Amino acid sequence: MLIRLLRTCLRPYKKPIALLVVLQLLQTSATLYLPTLNAHIIDNGVVEGDTGYILTFGALMIGISLVQVVCNIGAVYFGARTASALGRDLRAAVFDRVQSFSSRELGHFGAPSLITRTTNDVQQVQMLVLMTFTLMVSAPIMCVGGIVLALGLDVPLSAVLIAVVPVLGVCVMLIVRRLRPLFRSMQTRLDTVNRVLREQITGNRVIRAFVRDEYEQGRFGKANGDLTEMQLATGRMLALMFPMVMTVVNVSSIAVVWFGAHRIDSGGMQIGDLTAFLAYLMQIVMSVMMATFMFMMVPRAEVCAERIHEVLDTESSVVPPAAPVTELRGRGHLEIRNAGFRYPGAEEPVLRSIDLVARAGETTAVIGSTGSGKSTLLGLVPRLFDATEGEVLVDGVDVREADPALLARTVSLVPQKPYLFAGTVGSNLRYGKPDATDDELWAALETAQAKEFVERLEGGLEAPISQGGTNVSGGQRQRLAIARTLVQRPEIYLFDDSFSALDYATDAALRAALGRETADATVVIVAQRVATIRDADRIIVLDEGRVVGSGRHHELMAGNQTYREIVLSQLTEAEAA
Repeated sequence: MLIRLLRTCLRPYKKPIALLVVLQLLQTSATLYLPTLNAHIIDNGVVEGDTGYILTFGALMIGISLVQVVCNIGAVYFGARTASALGRDLRAAVFDRVQSFSSRELGHFGAPSLITRTTNDVQQVQMLVLMTFTLMVSAPIMCVGGIVLALGLDVPLSAVLIAVVPVLGVCVMLIVRRLRPLFRSMQTRLDTVNRVLREQITGNRVIRAFVRDEYEQGRFGKANGDLTEMQLATGRMLALMFPMVMTVVNVSSIAVVWFGAHRIDSGGMQIGDLTAFLAYLMQIVMSVMMATFMFMMVPRAEVCAERIHEVLDTESSVVPPAAPVTELRGRGHLEIRNAGFRYPGAEEPVLRSIDLVARAGETTAVIGSTGSGKSTLLGLVPRLFDATEGEVLVDGVDVREADPALLARTVSLVPQKPYLFAGTVGSNLRYGKPDATDDELWAALETAQAKEFVERLEGGLEAPISQGGTNVSGGQRQRLAIARTLVQRPEIYLFDDSFSALDYATDAALRAALGRETADATVVIVAQRVATIRDADRIIVLDEGRVVGSGRHHELMAGNQTYREIVLSQLTEAEAA
């Protein structure tokens, strides 16, 4: 999976990679040539007392060293740029794929895991690529080149190398095989820590309200302890690698000096050659150690690559149409025909056989008990997820055939839990219409009954909004979200219990102003509060995912038991009448 990911993502960078390999080849060749020159200086210059020979070959060594340094700098430069570009491309690819996910896929992965995959997992793959370009490319060249040049110096002594290299390879592979499952568990436990931490930060008020500080500390402590335990297990396995490698290296160095001394004593080898042989031995060992360092990173990077691929290979259940409809001829006529929705693996569908018509200039309300499928029904219209049965039509066009951008301009949803982005009041209101003027923003705020409190904020439209809108109250957040939708001026307004945090007076004033502002548009309101929807032109009653009633308030009070029970749970008989 790692090779597949790198092959795909590095394809655009063939030229920099080719140049990098050439530079690494040049600098490694220069490194390999230096011990041979040093041997010549010892044998022909130092032993013979020829100062001119020493100076000549010394200057040559300096020149080759300069070439080595320049090539190494160039290789690191191109390697770092390519690895950074790879990380950028992977983060962009994961982000783009996540943006295409429906609520179903987002729920499957979870926000903490997606954040970890986009940041930590990509960083691990990027680091592996950087180390590969700066270390691993030169390691095999140095290892093979060192063995060849060592054989050229003394064949009998090279028998030590034949024994050392396979032993090192076996030691490394044994440890790497055990590292892979440990790294997979470590990434999973990192997801858990992120999830628990995210829950505790988001639910901080609830934790304090129920005095569950110690319990949550215990939860985080357990998740943190599990991660620490896995990191220690991985660290202990990694700690075996370097002592093992160094033991083999030191034993082989002793063997080379021992047998080399006998070869010199018998006249079969010169002192300079033994010095060069020891240098080549260290270069071979260093290349193996560099490969060892890389092998330490490979298991974790491979696990991270699999997790990234899981996201990239997941197709959204909401698929853009191949030949999208780019124009709607109508005024926002919404029709739902025999629609149903079932979550994957669920025993029962959430919605079944839903028929609904909402016309321009009318307000259609949807009411029902908790869990009856009201929010799911509204989510089908802007394609937060697609109906598994039936059709959802806007101006006679199935929403699955409409261009996504066109659908976003035509339909606007104010969710049950509105979200504000970090920025200012103005930047949030312009989210759906970046070129909106200040006058348009103030007009939308006035309709949403938010103008008064925004004027009191320091800076007005430039007043800061924190991430999620946590520096404003729930009611203010709902009114800003409604104003954001009004700025966009869609043809179909969907309000998913968007008035629940408002007091009755503000609710009534907002609905009156909203009625004037959306007189020509199609409005669909989901609400739990009867007072919010009793004046709607049509009320749809949902119960266990089915439509069990449709009509105006007085009609349903007279003939629909489910609606009557909901109303009388909030109002007296006289108030309901």
